[in-house]
Amino acid sequence: MNFKKLKLLGLTLGLGALLAACGGGDTASTNNGGAEKKEVNLAYVEWDSEIASTHVVGKVLKDLGYDVKLTPLDNAIMWEAVSTGEADAMVAGWLPGTHAAQYERYKDGLVELGENLSGAKIGLVVPTYMEADSIADLTDEADMKITGIEAGAGVMAATERTIAEYENLDGWELVPSSSGAMTVSLDQAIKNEEEIIVTGWSPHWKFAAYDLKYLEDPNGVYGGEETINTFARQGLEEDLPEAFKVIDAFHWTSADMEEVMLDINSGTSPEEAAAKWVEANPDKVAEWTKDVE
Repeated sequence: MNFKKLKLLGLTLGLGALLAACGGGDTASTNNGGAEKKEVNLAYVEWDSEIASTHVVGKVLKDLGYDVKLTPLDNAIMWEAVSTGEADAMVAGWLPGTHAAQYERYKDGLVELGENLSGAKIGLVVPTYMEADSIADLTDEADMKITGIEAGAGVMAATERTIAEYENLDGWELVPSSSGAMTVSLDQAIKNEEEIIVTGWSPHWKFAAYDLKYLEDPNGVYGGEETINTFARQGLEEDLPEAFKVIDAFHWTSADMEEVMLDINSGTSPEEAAAKWVEANPDKVAEWTKDVE
């Protein structure tokens, strides 16, 4: 018998056992009690709407015993992360227009689970006290500037196309900022009854907080109504079938989402707002979890 080889084999097996004990897998770990603790990573873009929906889904999964990680990412990176399996799922895909480019690029690596909210919309939004009702009506309002959000967002790309397509917007500027900075600018302008034009989308809490209107889009650059859709990584159904069922079943309304968003905007943390909504809507949560044993 070759004792040298046997010794090396023993060391290899021992190291393997040590790594297995310390490392764990991608979707499960061991808690102090020795029971398996399931892990789910949900990616989202930091829009008020997606903060609300992702935290609600995360809360439901957490209540089912999952170790839930919520990962805020840039829009394009969110799509990439789910398609490569770095994240498990996301409930933040706006289609057919807003995220069309990301969908085309990453769809082959994703599992499509359908819409989780209907009646979404994007476009240019102004306070109702402004006279303009259509993009085609604009001349020199708001110093010929449109207050935007993060560069690379779908509504920003659509607005760039809008400026290019409408002759009356020649010389207009799209100013990128962030979702939060945009709403701060909107709030300040409304308090002073000043002109402001922002990139907008609904559902969003600002429509409950202020008197706003979408500018009509006769050229149809922004498209019609959209849906917000759910996507999962390939293999999630096999790895975590119960979590997959909940994520697949998740569906709510604009009113549901705006309730959570408005709560967050009023100072409640996203975690607390999600928990409050989940507690107040047991029937809807039961519908999402009815296939979980």
